[in-house]
Amino acid sequence: MSAGRPVRAILLAVATIALSVQAETQSRRHGPPGMVWIPGGRFRMGSDFPAFDDARPVHTVVVDGFWMDATPVTNAQFARFVKTTGYVTVAERKPNPKDFPGVPADKLVPGSLVFHSPAHPVSLDDPSQWWEYVPGASWRHPEGLRSDLAGRANHPVVQVCWDDASAYAKWAHKRLPTEAEWEYAARGGLNQMPYVWGREPTPHGKQMANTWQGRFPDRNSKRDGYARTSPVRAFPPNRFGLYDMSGNVWEWCADWYRPDYYRHSPRKNPRGPSDSFDPREPGMPKRVQRGGSFLCSDQYCSRYMPGGRGKGAVDTGASHVGFRCVMDL
Repeated sequence: MSAGRPVRAILLAVATIALSVQAETQSRRHGPPGMVWIPGGRFRMGSDFPAFDDARPVHTVVVDGFWMDATPVTNAQFARFVKTTGYVTVAERKPNPKDFPGVPADKLVPGSLVFHSPAHPVSLDDPSQWWEYVPGASWRHPEGLRSDLAGRANHPVVQVCWDDASAYAKWAHKRLPTEAEWEYAARGGLNQMPYVWGREPTPHGKQMANTWQGRFPDRNSKRDGYARTSPVRAFPPNRFGLYDMSGNVWEWCADWYRPDYYRHSPRKNPRGPSDSFDPREPGMPKRVQRGGSFLCSDQYCSRYMPGGRGKGAVDTGASHVGFRCVMDL
């Protein structure tokens, strides 16, 4: 009888594990609407691409499995959030004079940053040549008050800052992805490939993402069919079934930004540094952005590659910045 007890205990343990695995499998099969299960695993994070000096060293990272939105959050989805909660985005609020000392009161009006293409070639060292603070620009009016969302319900929401994205994620009972989760998902199981779809920028001549074609920032040939944002499923998904992990809009991540973080990042489930530091703007806290946007080109910004890192002030949106969410199992 005593010899039988360990056998029964083992059988019970095996049965418990089997039921747990079955339950997890069912959960993944019938997951949250619009989300894709990303199985946990190990990958090489970062990039040796010469321009990506803040994406080195390339290092091994392990992440647990998680659910991820198949697409960036769309205008239609964000509109439901606003209608339900009454939320007002940062771009729609009047700036606090305490945050902008010395700025005349008549200049402190709600608005946001909008890309505009200059009429002639300009120096790529001066982004003010193609970025403008436009009064009235917001998620409802991406390029200013004369623009609207007509025909763009299924485009990614833009003009949302990190605080806005976090508020949406909390309402949806989700969260923003860590930078490691984002890159792992973007790579789709490919090892250190330059693009989320593989090695070639345009396999068989096909445009695989909404990026800039032509001379930046004054001449866009629009070979991909779009001058600004595109519908979130306009281009093929990666191997995990995720859309727009390259181009269209930058996507906010949970992590604070530091250019030196990869030197001492934890190996398992890194959550980012405890604070932010950008040597180009030392006093401005920034969060990580990933994926690049419709403005990325090999001539100016090639950070639509999966190893490329972006960054943004937490209270600042723009006409090429959006987000997507994740959820734990």
